[in-house]
Amino acid sequence: MLSNSELGPEQGSPLSPVGDDDVEITPEEFVATFGEDLQRTLDVDTWSSGEDLAQIYGRLAEEVRGAVEREEELLRTIRAEIFPRLSSYPGAPPGAGAYQAPVEALERIHRGLLFNGGVEACDGNRHVHDTLPLTIYQIGVCLVSYQGNQGTWSQRLFRRDLRATSQNPLEEMVATLERREQRGGLNQPDRRNKLTELAQRGIMAHAERAILLRRSTAPWRMGHGNPAPYELITGSGSLDLMVESTKILRELIEAHQKFLFVASEPADRVLLTIGQALRPLEYAIVSTLKEQINQIVERGHYRGNTGRRMIWDGEPVTYVGWIRRFRDTVAPKVVVGVFRATRLAPAQVFYAHVDHAHIAAHIALADSILQEHRGFPLLLDLAHSVCSGVFGTDTLTGPVATAYIDAGAPWRYLSERASRYL
Repeated sequence: MLSNSELGPEQGSPLSPVGDDDVEITPEEFVATFGEDLQRTLDVDTWSSGEDLAQIYGRLAEEVRGAVEREEELLRTIRAEIFPRLSSYPGAPPGAGAYQAPVEALERIHRGLLFNGGVEACDGNRHVHDTLPLTIYQIGVCLVSYQGNQGTWSQRLFRRDLRATSQNPLEEMVATLERREQRGGLNQPDRRNKLTELAQRGIMAHAERAILLRRSTAPWRMGHGNPAPYELITGSGSLDLMVESTKILRELIEAHQKFLFVASEPADRVLLTIGQALRPLEYAIVSTLKEQINQIVERGHYRGNTGRRMIWDGEPVTYVGWIRRFRDTVAPKVVVGVFRATRLAPAQVFYAHVDHAHIAAHIALADSILQEHRGFPLLLDLAHSVCSGVFGTDTLTGPVATAYIDAGAPWRYLSERASRYL
């Protein structure tokens, strides 16, 4: 088997140095961020005792109140200084700027699109049952509208490190142990193994977008997250997934055009800050998808089989050429914006075609005002709830537990956490 030195720092060396993708935290940066130096933070004598609840609550109230007050000052400045300039920034998409959605327009969206089935939403979930001899990945995707459930689809992948492929039992044993050495622990995140990311995130993200394109019949299609997420742009380690997924995205973006994606927890805090400066029923168109994926494309490793060529509009291109074509010709047609539905709710990030961005923003607002506290599209929550009911954890764990009982090993391969509440 391989030693730690052969695996290298990324595969588990306990003394991994700071690499190109890591950021060193200086003492000055720690103080600027948290208001105290690291030495004081590490000194447990400065920690509050568990019984000192009055002091804890008082400090929390003070910090939250101060943070909100300073944030409000920043948001007022953004409205006064940034909003008027959104359309003039380099790379700003057509229509960039901040807008107010009339209530009458949202009422027309309710009657003319949402409640008569003119918008369908898609969401998926994934569950993993991880044991030593077998890891099972279950992926489920649901398509819904306000007129009912439009369909459910599922896939299960069975991953076994030991598969009989050789006549030499010793060779099989060594190969199995080497494969297992490359994987993470049971039920633990596994950054070292790209197959795990591919099976859990990449395939589900692809399926959601393919079902929106191929199975939905509504004029408008609504999805969850970024239309071109990291796992599809990189292929999650599979260049074939990158190519096939960008084909789907290209058809959805260039041919269908009437789509709306709303993110749950976007990584761009600058975009969220702009969104927080919006008032209820306002939205802003800020940038394009090209800006978001540019660094991913440039830093991605699209090597693979360099001899293979794909055909883009009749022209042979490499993997690198393929993803750059997508970035340069397709991604600019997707605008990135923010909206705020209600006074109580936070801002949300949305994606839409540049030619239909204003209608998409109105759809997002019309559906989101139905949830005053969340300000998030109710149709996406409905898709999530249907998917959780149809493809919940019990739909995997129950049948798998029965199968292990039938195999004479009901508990032998469960991890400690998995068996804790049996």
